[in-house]
Amino acid sequence: MKIRNCHAFHRPLMLGLLGATCLAPTLAHAAINPDFFGYARSGIGSTAGGGSQTCFKAAGAPAKYRLGNECETYAEIGLGAQLYQQQDTTFGFSSRVAYVTDQGNDSESLYNDGNDIALREMYVTGTNAIDGLPGAELWAGKRFYKRHDIHMNDFYYWDLSGPGVGLADIDVGTGKLSFAWVRSSSSDTENFPDANERLSDDTIDVRWTDIPVNPDGTLQLGIDYGRSSIANWQKDFYDDNNIDYDDGDKGWMATVEHTQANWFGGNNIIALQYATDGIITSDGNAVGRAAGGSVSQDGDMWRILDHGHTWLIPNKLDMLYAVIYEDKDLDDNTGRKWFSAGVRPVYYWTDIMSTAVELGYDHINPQSNVGYNDNNHHVTKLTIAQQWSAGRGAMVRPTIRLFATYAKWNGDAYTERNPDTGAAGANSLDTSAGPNNVDFDDGDGLTFGAQMEVWFGG
Repeated sequence: MKIRNCHAFHRPLMLGLLGATCLAPTLAHAAINPDFFGYARSGIGSTAGGGSQTCFKAAGAPAKYRLGNECETYAEIGLGAQLYQQQDTTFGFSSRVAYVTDQGNDSESLYNDGNDIALREMYVTGTNAIDGLPGAELWAGKRFYKRHDIHMNDFYYWDLSGPGVGLADIDVGTGKLSFAWVRSSSSDTENFPDANERLSDDTIDVRWTDIPVNPDGTLQLGIDYGRSSIANWQKDFYDDNNIDYDDGDKGWMATVEHTQANWFGGNNIIALQYATDGIITSDGNAVGRAAGGSVSQDGDMWRILDHGHTWLIPNKLDMLYAVIYEDKDLDDNTGRKWFSAGVRPVYYWTDIMSTAVELGYDHINPQSNVGYNDNNHHVTKLTIAQQWSAGRGAMVRPTIRLFATYAKWNGDAYTERNPDTGAAGANSLDTSAGPNNVDFDDGDGLTFGAQMEVWFGG
């Protein structure tokens, strides 16, 4: 039977159902087409002398050079879709789950130590949802927010990702303005006995982007202000225990970044950042407020970096490069100076086959002996990789590569292993970068193996 009139039925249940149908708004949408996107890397490797692949990272450094130097299986799988469109107004949904395993077996439980599953993104965007702000994007949820990184060493120097709300890309004539409020949390395990007694850390992010300053060159300016939202009972606890949280519970960071397009067929990015107190995170990225759970972190940090991609011989030889200098000066002497430089030239034999060489150097000058070698120490890493990729270009994926990596450092690799547990401590090398299969007093190491890497979609 074809229904022609919603008022033709008088039975209460049917009337209620049809009434709801008649009152439902008419959505101007077509069929929903899901968007599948993601990233993954996985492989196999060994250390000369025995054992699985060792990954070489300088103790105290926020990052390591990646090529032939990644010891885990890692994946991000995302699903999303545009759910609504009416004229220029659209609403979309995105989600992303990440997986990491030790890359040791066929079946690896994500409950095991070293293996994990994490919800990385779950958010909705509304473009042109606000009258008078054409092109602007309203968003809310948990997301990767305008992340800035150096691909060679996976160093995220401006990363405000997390749950939040914002209004992005407001056209102001000269460039665009974006505003965001993002939250993270930390547990002050040093002072609170219960890890669930967490601190809520809020950051306000303001950015002015796409400012034209020279031919093919644009400027981006940003201010981040973060502070812990400490409950009254937490303040009383700190006061009763004479814990000073007046400076460490807040901080700010300023960023100036210049991007030069058409830079010898690629691009070049220069960034200068300055940050204070609580916004300086423990992993070195200096964003957000979750500073390792410490509300008494006082000090400052500044860094300058230059990175990019250029074609040395068009369509035959290109190169990724990066230079970083960072000075983190903290009142508790846990800071350090970090200098890093690396290059990755790639020669293309065909559209499919290439040879990549990566040379990376990290130098650490710590303020004190806190968790690693108290002397200046450095790591030099050299990798050669034969690659088969889906085209030419340093950022083209998927890629399958065979690699050999050699690293050299000064001093002992690790502290001598605990006779009861067999565990080694960080010294010149970071123990958390992967299996520690070079001897603790070695000064160099060699690894070899194979890896795939892929990214696709959004």
